[in-house]
Amino acid sequence: MYHPKYIRNFSIIAHIDHGKSTLADRLIEETGSLSGREMKEQVLDSMELERERGITIKAQTASMCYRNRGHEYLLNLIDTPGHVDFSYEVSRSLAACEGALVVVDATQGVEAQTVANVEMAMRLNLTLIPVINKIDLPSADAERVRQEIEDELAIEATQAVLVSAKTGAGVAELLQTIVRSIEPPQDSRNERLRALIFDSWFDPFLGAVSLVRVESGQLRRGQRIMMMASGKKFEVLKLSRLTPKAVAVEALGTGEVGCVSGAIKNIADTEVGDTVTDAVRPAVEAWPGFVRAVQMVFGGIFPVDANDYHSLRESLEKLQLNDSSITIEKDSSSALGLGFRVGFLGLLHLEIAQARLEREYGLTLIFTAPSVLYKVYLHNGTVAQIENPAHMPDPATIARIEEPYVSLQVHTPDTYIGAVLALLTERRGIQQDLQYTKSKRVRLVYDMPMNEMIFDFHDRLKSISRGYASMDYQLCDYRSGDLVKMDIVVNDEVVDALSCIVHRSHAFGRGRELCKKLKDLLPRQMFKIPIQAAIGAKIIARETIQALRKDVTAKCYGGDITRKRKLLEKQKEGKKKMKQIGKVEIPQQAFLAVLKIDTR
Repeated sequence: MYHPKYIRNFSIIAHIDHGKSTLADRLIEETGSLSGREMKEQVLDSMELERERGITIKAQTASMCYRNRGHEYLLNLIDTPGHVDFSYEVSRSLAACEGALVVVDATQGVEAQTVANVEMAMRLNLTLIPVINKIDLPSADAERVRQEIEDELAIEATQAVLVSAKTGAGVAELLQTIVRSIEPPQDSRNERLRALIFDSWFDPFLGAVSLVRVESGQLRRGQRIMMMASGKKFEVLKLSRLTPKAVAVEALGTGEVGCVSGAIKNIADTEVGDTVTDAVRPAVEAWPGFVRAVQMVFGGIFPVDANDYHSLRESLEKLQLNDSSITIEKDSSSALGLGFRVGFLGLLHLEIAQARLEREYGLTLIFTAPSVLYKVYLHNGTVAQIENPAHMPDPATIARIEEPYVSLQVHTPDTYIGAVLALLTERRGIQQDLQYTKSKRVRLVYDMPMNEMIFDFHDRLKSISRGYASMDYQLCDYRSGDLVKMDIVVNDEVVDALSCIVHRSHAFGRGRELCKKLKDLLPRQMFKIPIQAAIGAKIIARETIQALRKDVTAKCYGGDITRKRKLLEKQKEGKKKMKQIGKVEIPQQAFLAVLKIDTR
């Protein structure tokens, strides 16, 4: 075990694609934590999906031994996800640190998620070290970025460390700055055990594994421990330190970071943010700030083949073992059959889960349009929480509906300010702040309904700004709105999987566009198919798919007109009967069409 004064716990804060994972590689390489043959690019991004998308989804940790001025230091790099959907994991990772490296791209400058995570780190009073990365690129402008860091992040940047994570330039100087500037953990070795869980996952051999930072006391193998949130007790069977490969240890002392595993069969017993303490001599109070992860986006998942229902259930259970922030409940749809309603932290979280289910478990699935959690206040005084539009109560019983609002930050070059403002206004955004910086960039702060964000908002923002705008958001509150449930009726049958909750002012445009989309996507039949958008009993939009027509008079040569009329009347009766008993198959593309509606 190391003395606390020779331990440094730090994290890396950066926007997506600013070089965080590559810089972590160079730090590991420089300290010799892994041998040359064990090193690979983005060593902390272990999932194939992380490498493909260039983002960190699951936070990782690396403990590095570093010799400086005759002393051996233990540097614990607690990696964090970069995307806003995983901001709770970021907050727990930062809570386990005393300092953070603020990495900014020398070509792109300060972006939205960097601002949000720096504000979070400042609230935790962490020591912040500005790092300007990618200085080897021809378009790098370190002085401009240095000024941006001071203007937008309020961090003294005259001593910012200039590095190139790709070539390794400046990494040795950065390690010295970490040892010199970041405070060591407090010496609490004689106090009762408290350890923060900042990540957990399920291992098929070890059960639920927790990544912890020891705040006080000592964690030993064979010790009886207790989870302070649930009160459940377990025995520590294995302790290890990640270098980033696991190295078994007998104990973890104050300030150290490592993995704990016991006979824990359920990952829900090792929630992120919980405090581990001694079962015999428990700590008086838990680590502050424990909150359970809140699901913000809900979507239906149905198998294309009904026979795959049990495979889907098993796959979701396995996925939940490695990601406890997903919630699962059974669902059924008249159009799609049996499936599940799944809750996610955000849109990226939903995309990642979808990709994992289809890749890792080989399933062909239909994902319905995502929705958010609404609070529906009824006239009898009760409050219903609705995340599935199909479960919306009768409109006559509803007093009001509240929807979640987010505080949205957008950073964009001033060239695109007009188009960005028009998009925010179109999506019912309420302006709170608008600031121009010295580098010809604009920082916008808007309050916006989350329901408006899940309909291709990010794609539109990137499109109108040619990829230069960035965004970050966090839930702020619930507010009343003039919201209605819009049903889609195909061939006189309501397709509950296409129902959605929209603002009344947008309902007519969205209903018209969705009917047009479905007209193009649904296959033609031998009978007419009406497609309608309805609010209650009121039809607000309609499109008709014309019937395929067989020329029944083709073989009728000459003769009286009544012969042709008789054949046409017979065909008419047949089509009428076919319309009564005919069924319309809804293709998978139709359920994705609701996400791609442009109501302009």
